[in-house]
Parts: sequence; C-alpha cells; structure tokens
Amino acid sequence: MKKLVLASIFLALVVIVLGAYTRLTDAGLGCPDWPGCYGTLLVPQTEELVERANQAFPERPVEAEKAWNEMIHRYFAAGLGFLILVIFLSALVKRLRGKNVPIKLPFVIFCLVCFQGALGMWTVTLNLLPVVVMGHLLGGFTVLSCLFLLYLRLTPYRIPGGDSQIRKLAKFSLIGILILVWQIALGGWTSANYASVSCVELPICQGDWFSQMDISGAFSVPEAENYEFGVHSPEEKVTMHVMHRIGAIITFLYLCWFAIAVYKKSSSGLMKRLAVTMTLVLGLQIILGVSNVVYSLPLVVATMHNAVAACLLLVMIMMSYTMYRKY
Repeated sequence: MKKLVLASIFLALVVIVLGAYTRLTDAGLGCPDWPGCYGTLLVPQTEELVERANQAFPERPVEAEKAWNEMIHRYFAAGLGFLILVIFLSALVKRLRGKNVPIKLPFVIFCLVCFQGALGMWTVTLNLLPVVVMGHLLGGFTVLSCLFLLYLRLTPYRIPGGDSQIRKLAKFSLIGILILVWQIALGGWTSANYASVSCVELPICQGDWFSQMDISGAFSVPEAENYEFGVHSPEEKVTMHVMHRIGAIITFLYLCWFAIAVYKKSSSGLMKRLAVTMTLVLGLQIILGVSNVVYSLPLVVATMHNAVAACLLLVMIMMSYTMYRKY
C-alpha cells in the first residue's frame, strides 16, 4: 500500500505538470467534449474522422497538437484516479482483516479525486470558466497533499531525541501553508484569466499601473459564452497580476522568517534539513516567477513554476506534520 501511495504521489505531480502544460499551450478546449475527444477515445487522425469531427463541432475544428495535449492529461488523470481507487480498496480490505491502517484519509482522497474529475468535465463543458479552472488546479494540489500526508502516516519515523522547542513554531507552519495555498490560488486565478503577461516590467508594472487597478472587477466572473483567452478588461488583468506579485512578496518574507526560526530553534537535524530545503525550493520558485515576467512566460519555465509550487507545498506539509507528530 505504501508503494502504491508513493507511485500515486509521483503520478499526481505528473498530472499537475501536464495540466499546467495543457493550460499554457491553450489546449484546455483542445477537445470540446468530455471524456472523449470529438466523440472518440483517441484524437481523430484520419481524414474521414477529422472531417466528421469538424462537422460535429464546426465552432472548434480539430487541432491535433492541442487535442493530444488535452487527452494525454486526461489519460494520466484517469490513471491516477484508478490508483487512488486501488489504494482505498486496499485500505478497506486491510481494515476488515483487522490491520491498523488509515481508512478515513484514503476515503477522503477517493472522494476528492472523484470531485476533481467532475471539475475536469466542467472545465470543458463550461468553456474554461475561471472559477472552475482555478478550482481544478487547487483540487490537484489538494489530492497531491493528501496523498503525501497518507504516505507520511504510513511511514514510522520519529524525531531523534525529541524536539520540544520546535513545537512552539507548529502553529506558524500551518499559517505558512495557508499563505502558500492562497498564493497558489492567486496564481491559478491569474493564469485562468490569461493575465500572466499583463505586466512585463520589474519591479513595477508598466505605466501608471496603480491607478489602473480594479480589485472588485479583477475577482469577479463576467458572464460569457466562452472564457478562452480571458474576458476581463486589461485593467482587471493588471490587477490580478499585481495581486499575485504582492502575494509572492508576502509569501517569500513569511516563509523565509519561518525557515530561519526553525533552523535556529530546532535541535533536530531533520528539521534543519527541511528548513534549508524549503528555503532552496522557495528561492527557485522566486527565480522562476521573475523569469516568467522577464522572458514573457516561456513554456518550460511557466510549467516548472507550477511543479515547484507543488514541491514547496509538500515540504511545508512535511515540516508541519513533523512538528505536530507525537514523540
């Protein structure tokens, strides 16, 4: 079961990266239907199938590259869902046989991945509605986090010699997770509304950006038939981008303070290593974020920005779990 959970964690990371890649290549509607693609399980390839697909969906003719990006993401997501089902059934069987294994958390993860599948469907059927797209992103991070938490619960480890001083910082680790999740949500909202390149200068936005900000409009959802490429005004997109930058500064400062505090107060080599790891991952994430602006959202850099955010969240979860673990 532990090996299955570990495999699911890696697969969840792959799904998150593929989801980001799909979004960044504008392939979210590469297949206009769900769960298939133009009515089939594979992307139409022959001239006959392509012609039939174009007739069925005249508003969205077949673009094979985008369609494959979307379907590969769906295939991997389906594989993750199957693995999670196996984990839940395995935990259920072991519990019925009297073994002491977690059962509530696998059930929660199974429910989450089912809801995540529904969000994936709504992403297509509601034509990239930003709230759904952002929810789909957060759902992926939530599934990954819960799988990692399950892995930690299945791993019997203790802090060598105990570390009572570090427990005083435990509540700050939870605050750090909340701040990080909020920043991920801001990034998801910025990306879902195609506002990632609305500011192309550092450290400020271009022109008189402060007077252009429209916070209420930036976090509203205008009515539209299709949300592809965004429906907000340029001023609202600038606001989204600026709020994500402000969130990045707050997250960076808080997590740096937290890492320094943990390193100074901890008598455990494990916690010190986690603090250093978190700082390095955080630094990499900032570099990737700056590079997105300087180089106008390169595909590889923007995709890695999502992956590193997931890794940073996992490090924070491990730090918090270790602090609260009884010893």
